Amino acid sequence: MPRPIQAHINLSALESNLHVARRATSARLMSIIKADGYGHGVLRVVEALSASDGFALLDIQDAMRLREAGIRQPILMLEGFFGAEDLALISEYNLTCVIHSAWQLALLDAYPKSGKLDIWLKVNSGMNRLGFAPNEVAQVMEQLHRHRAVREITLMTHFANADEVRGVAGPLALFNDIAAPYRMARSLANSAALLRYPETHGDWVRPGIMLYGASPFAETSAQQLGLQPAMTLRSRIIAVQELRAGDEIGYGALFRAEHSMRIGIVACGYADGYPRHAPNGTPILVDGQRAQTLGRVSMDMLYADLSKLPQAGVGSAVTLWGDGLPIEEVARAAGTVSYELMCALTDRVPVVV
Repeated sequence: MPRPIQAHINLSALESNLHVARRATSARLMSIIKADGYGHGVLRVVEALSASDGFALLDIQDAMRLREAGIRQPILMLEGFFGAEDLALISEYNLTCVIHSAWQLALLDAYPKSGKLDIWLKVNSGMNRLGFAPNEVAQVMEQLHRHRAVREITLMTHFANADEVRGVAGPLALFNDIAAPYRMARSLANSAALLRYPETHGDWVRPGIMLYGASPFAETSAQQLGLQPAMTLRSRIIAVQELRAGDEIGYGALFRAEHSMRIGIVACGYADGYPRHAPNGTPILVDGQRAQTLGRVSMDMLYADLSKLPQAGVGSAVTLWGDGLPIEEVARAAGTVSYELMCALTDRVPVVV
């Protein structure tokens, strides 16, 4: 009998969340499917999001798999190419590339076909991660317009604070000033900007976390946004311990019972992708009822407080996040973000669709 932990992927939820994005904008949708579709499985995600106008990821091997699976929409390489040897594959598989640095410009001459490569030119509007500085854009644009390989150019940027109180006003104004002389497509909005700042929508939006059913905002739930969780991580209780006052549990004895209580041992740990740093009180569901974790998460197991759930015992169903327990709530309790929890799911966890 297999270990009881499973990740359940709801393809209908992915489709529904894409419709939420579609209703929010008239721009084309470049669905972000990097990190193996945020841990959901890139091929199954693309199947569920087939109504997208394009897909964006990082790994050229994944892009090749999509083309070989029959995907014909534009596929955008979000970090572009990493060496001249990539350009032959980019040409063969008709991929679109972000250009964000001068060293990539220097490699463009290796592209094997004239007038066939579509480029997204990335502008650094304040995040200071990738992209050309504002004072470099005009010169780079001139080089790209002259280059024999380049076909179409889209201007893009990425917001650092679209999900925060600071918002996008400054970076948006800067980007608009830079883009003003050019008549070409623009792409600015991630999930947060798509939902909150329609003035950023441009020609392409790039929804990511919202497609997987998590809110990009700390103060607004996914349910309030009309989003459905696409991933539910489930397991079961495999043992029960009766504690007396003063008993301690787990590595480091991070929890000490103040009175008699029952705890359940759940078949889930950090080797499955559950955060080791999740503190006492991180929410879980046991038989559909709210409970909390206790003690330190170990490699294969964690502790659940069953004190208020007398019916719970060995075999009781446990939801770690997902349906009935928003992943962003678990992430917030663990001091991280829902993106990390989704992407951290390990290969040893069976996936059920």
